Amino acid sequence: MPSFIFYLFALVTLGFGLLVVTARNPVTSALSLASSFVGLAALFISLDAYFIGIIQILVYAGAVMVLFLFIIMLMDIKAEEGKKTNNGALVGGCLLAVLLVLQVIMVSGAFHGERTVAELDTTAAIGKAAGTELPTIANDLREGSLPDTKLMGYALFDRYGFHLQVVGLLLLVGTVGVVMLSKRDTAAKEAGN
Repeated sequence: MPSFIFYLFALVTLGFGLLVVTARNPVTSALSLASSFVGLAALFISLDAYFIGIIQILVYAGAVMVLFLFIIMLMDIKAEEGKKTNNGALVGGCLLAVLLVLQVIMVSGAFHGERTVAELDTTAAIGKAAGTELPTIANDLREGSLPDTKLMGYALFDRYGFHLQVVGLLLLVGTVGVVMLSKRDTAAKEAGN
């Protein structure tokens, strides 16, 4: 990928990410977040991480953004826009941003270059994959390729299947909770009028 296109997508991602935090309207923030996800997916695809790029679009820019927009529709946007800026939250956010930049600098300083597939120790992974019901993973590892989609799917649904179901249940409970809270606020406003 030419460096101009990389910097363009990086600028799109960072610009819309900044707009997520600074926009006063929640709908603008949510749509900026979706645009930032698309820019990030383009960066993943440019790094030949096609699976992660497509998942970024399908899961985050698709499903999660629909959930966010659904919850924003249940909020009373007019009441939220009238609130003043919380200075404590602003200072805490700036402090957190500085800590994040320091961490990125420290990690970048400790990075010593790229590792190729040939340099990775795949013998342990071949041994684990050989005993599974998926012999194609072991074959791919012997050939020196990393079948990231197969390994992620196997780990996600075999080792972390319960955790995946708990996260789905938490999302469902959170959505039902937001609906119930919004119904209660609407009923209280109607009773007050």
